[in-house]
Amino acid sequence: MNEMLQAAPVLAEGWGHHAGAGGPGWWIVFPIAWFLIIAGGITAVVLGSRRRHRLAGRRAGEARLAERYAAGEIDEEEYRRRMTGLRSLSERND
Repeated sequence: MNEMLQAAPVLAEGWGHHAGAGGPGWWIVFPIAWFLIIAGGITAVVLGSRRRHRLAGRRAGEARLAERYAAGEIDEEEYRRRMTGLRSLSERND
């Protein structure tokens, strides 16, 4: 019985330290760090997807214009004029 009474303060002291007697401690940093990493990844994916979507229309227009030029449907002057128009239109939308 005497040994249990002597061990009680030591146990209580150790429990108090781990129970948050000194504040939240460093454990709070890890959930915040994971949240920031995941949020940054999601943001990067969304922004990259938007950019690819914007550029897809421009690329499709340029490809169609190149096909028409290669097939002889339009001459070089019209090809350059329309290509300039496509690029200026896509720059205004960015």
